[in-house]
Amino acid sequence: MQELRRRFGRLVAAHRRNRGLTQDTLAERSGVSTDMISRIEAGATGARFTTIAKLAEALDVDPAELFSSEVPAGARHRATLTNLTARLSSLSDRDLLWLTGIVDAALKPRG
Repeated sequence: MQELRRRFGRLVAAHRRNRGLTQDTLAERSGVSTDMISRIEAGATGARFTTIAKLAEALDVDPAELFSSEVPAGARHRATLTNLTARLSSLSDRDLLWLTGIVDAALKPRG
């Protein structure tokens, strides 16, 4: 759990810095205290879902981007892709392989 807190804190700080925000400005935009943001970024505390949602909104990122650097930037604005990914995640490997063939055929250059 501690490692997740540290990773979350590092990613919050990175997104904040990338947007040129101070902790005070992020606090003002999110409605989360500066002290809480400082503790989150240091990995000293976790955050409830409501706080995560407020921070993500203030940083203009998908909440998942605060947990993994592997989430594509701007994912928040690609709701269709997010919904499709969620649906695909419940499929078996066999079904995913079958769908991969369909996607490959659909995306094959015509000419």
